[in-house]
Amino acid sequence: MSKRTERERQAIQGPVDTTQIQKRADSGWRMVAVEWEREVDAEAPVREEPPFGMRLEPETASLELNPNEWQALILMMDMTVQEGPYWTIAEELNRRGYRTRNGDPWTPISVFQMLPRLIELGPRIFATDEWKKRRQQLHHAGD
Repeated sequence: MSKRTERERQAIQGPVDTTQIQKRADSGWRMVAVEWEREVDAEAPVREEPPFGMRLEPETASLELNPNEWQALILMMDMTVQEGPYWTIAEELNRRGYRTRNGDPWTPISVFQMLPRLIELGPRIFATDEWKKRRQQLHHAGD
């Protein structure tokens, strides 16, 4: 018999009741995430995660390339240009050991969700020497 994962989101209105957590665990549930929120001043700076392919340099607080994510983006762009379907791109990313920022395997949906980032980075990627070499290799392979 095959099994599937059942998920349920539960809003918390007050202090966490550990007996409720234990009851859920005893009935086969396991906690997989905790989401925290708090109110802050409207003028407080908004903390945003750096875009995929970049990371925050702790010492200078400046953005720099994240080499692993950048290579994943290059591969996505390369396979997108070759008109590869999303499932094939996801499989290849996973085969090469790339993961999403959350550490999850790539799926066709997560690849699709990267399209705006690829469009944004397209001119920058196409201008790199690495991309030019890839294009030359592809053209020579077709000869």
